[in-house]
Amino acid sequence: MAEEAPYGSWPSPITPDVVLAASVGLGGPALSAGDLWWSELRPAEGGRVQLVRKPRNGPPRDVLPEGWSARTRVHEYGGGAWWLDGETAFVAAWDDQRLHRVDPGAAPLPLTPVPAVPAGDRYADGVVTPDGRWTICVRERHAPGADHPEPANELVAVATRPGPGGPVEPLVLWSGPDFVSNPRLSPDGQALCWLQWDHPRMPWDGTELWVADIVPRPGTDEPALDLGTPRRVAGGRHESLAQPRWSPGGVLHVVSDADGWWNLWAFPRAGVPTAGTLEQVTAVEGELGQPQWVFGQSSWCFTATGDVVGAWRFDGTDHLGVLRRGRTTPEWLDVPWSSIDGLTGGEGSQVACLAASFTSEPQVVALDDPLVSAAFEVVRPARDLGIDPAWFAVPEPIDFPTTGGRTAHALYYPPTNPERVGPAAERPPLLVLGHGGPTAAARPQLDLTQQVWTSRGWGVVDVNYGGSTGYGRAYRRQLDGQWGVVDVDDVVAAATFLADRGDVDRDRLAIRGGSAGGFTVLAALARRDVFTAGVSRYGVADLEALARDTHKFESRYLDGLIGPYPEARQVYQERSPLSHLDGFDRPLLVLQGLEDEIVPPNQSAMIVDALRTRGVPVAYLAFEGEQHGFRRAETIRRALEAELYVLARVFGYVPADDLPPVDIDNADRLAGPRDPGAGGGVGEGAA
Repeated sequence: MAEEAPYGSWPSPITPDVVLAASVGLGGPALSAGDLWWSELRPAEGGRVQLVRKPRNGPPRDVLPEGWSARTRVHEYGGGAWWLDGETAFVAAWDDQRLHRVDPGAAPLPLTPVPAVPAGDRYADGVVTPDGRWTICVRERHAPGADHPEPANELVAVATRPGPGGPVEPLVLWSGPDFVSNPRLSPDGQALCWLQWDHPRMPWDGTELWVADIVPRPGTDEPALDLGTPRRVAGGRHESLAQPRWSPGGVLHVVSDADGWWNLWAFPRAGVPTAGTLEQVTAVEGELGQPQWVFGQSSWCFTATGDVVGAWRFDGTDHLGVLRRGRTTPEWLDVPWSSIDGLTGGEGSQVACLAASFTSEPQVVALDDPLVSAAFEVVRPARDLGIDPAWFAVPEPIDFPTTGGRTAHALYYPPTNPERVGPAAERPPLLVLGHGGPTAAARPQLDLTQQVWTSRGWGVVDVNYGGSTGYGRAYRRQLDGQWGVVDVDDVVAAATFLADRGDVDRDRLAIRGGSAGGFTVLAALARRDVFTAGVSRYGVADLEALARDTHKFESRYLDGLIGPYPEARQVYQERSPLSHLDGFDRPLLVLQGLEDEIVPPNQSAMIVDALRTRGVPVAYLAFEGEQHGFRRAETIRRALEAELYVLARVFGYVPADDLPPVDIDNADRLAGPRDPGAGGGVGEGAA
């Protein structure tokens, strides 16, 4: 029988060490020459990304030498850092950002020259021509000197083997737009398609689909490529296109939100399409796509036989569907997953993907023939946690009223521990999560960093506030001009909804978020009185500084979220948490990577310094070698332990864990006891 104990103090086998032990972040996968490949982000190896190959009839093996990391910095968020041609991999290396060729059993061979600016030529999202001579990809070039404030993003062709004198300069195929992505060759190699867009649009706002013929370059002694006359065939300022692909028969398909949802569209016949002929294929009230924060996304794929397998998100979770040739309605497969990504097709009807559920971390799975059966093979299993699933909180999807007569959405995870229950007269504390982006969504899968809290007696609500993906274009556009308003309204509404329902204690509400979610944390603490404490991971404190200092990809993002700068300077000042310090009196923990190019460290430093001066309890941990998002095991552990420690101090309970202390400025103003008890707990040394 479960023992009674105060919420928050429950002992749990889901410790920070368990969160990190053998943990990896899976990417890909890809099928090539009968083999299955994927990538693994390994915190225990300094956060490097290893490429893994599993032969058809053999065990998986690492591809890259020790110390190598397949990771690109294009758009700073990266993605699409490797692609395949048979048994050969093309890899963007983290250290120098140059593109390399990796053949079986051979050391990586650089294909691009040393750039003028260290790590200044960055490559991503490539494809190889049928003759194997060229790989066409995105290059982001950071030129030296103050005359080049923004890098150039362009399509280039890189020779797949270096010349006699070493790597040669790539051929520039297309330049001019602010951004390009998704270069994809027709099956016969005679045509190239790609997506492009310009400031101030983001790719989920409006993109264009372009095509051009591939033609030989005349008058040269060496083989070369060029493009025929490029032409726009679809898309525009108010239509978001994503993930273009050619069918095995040469028909160009693309995901479009023209009907209000990201659905599949296609041109009527094979060959280079003409403008104005794009036709809708599916009409599902769900999203066959996701915001293009990174390269290499794949929510759908063709099988070799020309059928489509896709993952549509609706009701907050992913659903796997098969679209047979000539059909317009998917057949839904009965699979045990709530999160599906990285769909890729291979020989015959074989398909592979990343799959996870609310009780299983992501794994690489293969379906031999989804047209016939939903049977699958787990190729790269999730790690064996050695923990009974009874410890895992399974969320309740909730819809709740919010401002302006709107309805917002969230996943609520209740306190879950088979060995403890809370006192009958007590309600648990609540941790409200605000995702990043802000055009992103709560991930519908097992996340041990959430289960750390629920297994100790906390409720956790992961909020899909207005502006989130997964509920159609109109919901995604609710944040237009309203960042810092709608998101704050909705995280507050989620917390009060659960408190009014009796699930949680309205006097013990904490909020945590990273990046854009960190801004929501700071804005909610500065402008509302609902939350008792907050945790900001690399959050935005000064919107004006962000508009001036951030990287190219997001340098005009705030035009849509707030307004053009400096014309809307007054709104930027009004929305900035730093402008509302008079109301900011709740304890705060701030976590920041010191190499963050997206939200620079000065954002965290400004809010911490201001709160220290005002006497507000604040703790600040800054991590050397970390960028936007933490990847190293020691950082992830320290950040999680700090959150557990600080919130225990704030709420005044004794945690079961022996946690290292955190220095908290103005800790004497915390309501909780300075030394809550024995057993290590939160102990002395916190002030």
